[in-house]
Amino acid sequence: MNYNKALNNPIFKIIAQASQELSIDSYVIGGFVRDFILERESKKDIDIVAVGSGIELAQKVASMLPKKPKVQVFKTYGTAMLKFQDIDIEFVGARKESYNKESRNPVVENGTLKDDQNRRDFTINALAFSLNKENYGELIDPFNGILDLENKTIKTPLNPDITFSDDPLRMLRGIRFAAQLNFKIEEDSLNSITKNAERIKIISGERVVDELNKILLTEKPSVGFLLLYKTGLLDFILPELTALNNVEEIEGQTHKNNFYHTLEVVDNICPNTDDVWLRWSALLHDIGKAPTKKFNNKQGWTFHGHEFLGGKMVKKIFERLHMPLNNKMKFVQKMVMMSSRPIIIAEDMVTDSAVRRLVFDAGEDVENLMTLCEADITTKNSKKFKLYHENFTTVRKKIVEVEERDHVRNFQPPISGEQIMELFNLKPSREIGVLKEAVKQAILDGKIPNDYQAAYELVLERAEKMGLKIIQ
Repeated sequence: MNYNKALNNPIFKIIAQASQELSIDSYVIGGFVRDFILERESKKDIDIVAVGSGIELAQKVASMLPKKPKVQVFKTYGTAMLKFQDIDIEFVGARKESYNKESRNPVVENGTLKDDQNRRDFTINALAFSLNKENYGELIDPFNGILDLENKTIKTPLNPDITFSDDPLRMLRGIRFAAQLNFKIEEDSLNSITKNAERIKIISGERVVDELNKILLTEKPSVGFLLLYKTGLLDFILPELTALNNVEEIEGQTHKNNFYHTLEVVDNICPNTDDVWLRWSALLHDIGKAPTKKFNNKQGWTFHGHEFLGGKMVKKIFERLHMPLNNKMKFVQKMVMMSSRPIIIAEDMVTDSAVRRLVFDAGEDVENLMTLCEADITTKNSKKFKLYHENFTTVRKKIVEVEERDHVRNFQPPISGEQIMELFNLKPSREIGVLKEAVKQAILDGKIPNDYQAAYELVLERAEKMGLKIIQ
């Protein structure tokens, strides 16, 4: 079957002409081909395989383009990349690979198109369109990947044990494709992932997290995370999560399964945010529950302090997986540490003071926190579900009212430390901190409004009790 219509972008004719002038064969391969056949919006990248030098082909193509784009060359990998109309085009020479057991970096030799297709991770990614004059647009499909696309199947081209052991990242990619495309992983390939799961330990944290992020950004991340769990990969990547899949019973009392609850929370939050870090917050919000779980006769099962411990665990996870130790990590920590606050407020009488403190502590992230907490409602009791959501609606209204009136988000004290020093002719000292804290707490408790005059009067009153005299 001919797929000329897939190649309507002028870049393909230019690559075909460049290939002909260099007397080498070239093909479009991988995700572009797969997504075109699936009628799925393709990413802004195209992979070209040349039976010859991919670098030489990239340079020839660049010389034929009107704006002569810069060619990035990666000699170690024998690849080159250029940009055309916001599309990243990567060129690689056809190759065959052999692997060392301790590394996913292969020994590479020049090869044929068939060699190159053999080294691909899955049959659906080994599909290629010819860019050669004699069969331009023809589909090259040695592993019947077109049938796997029709059957929605993820399957390796060769023995899955070899495919996954050679490059264990392919196990994560397989699960990610299953989650993104709503495909099933073929039985032999799935069993092989389970058999080779421990090999994931040789993959860098950055590469693992890149795949986890893509799974988290799918429409229903639980699909991917359940596959990670069932194949044993999650034990090596996020054991803090698998530790939650442990329900105990003492004296007839059980607690909910916090692992499956967590996956439900992640799915719940997805329709309301595309922010991967808020989705990470949902994934990690209960990780402190396994190490804090206790049972006593009066209260039953408790998880006291799980939010605080969970926040500390977030940092360790980010460090272990080489994730960004910046404001992204601090955001996830804050969400995990505050994840129960709106729930407690919603269960209680919603007081202005409690809402004021919530807004003060959450700052600009209060909306994200509310989104997380609403996703955390997974009760199957319809009356409780309705009541919780009604209570959260009340909390949201209170947040707006309190913020409009008291301006405590990103709170700045109405009277500064410098002004207090000037009033009492003080140098920097503990007393100034005490007076500023008294003003802050009075505003948060609703005892005084958030304005200068009220703060000034409170400072005078407190200062007198501390034996400080105003300088006239």
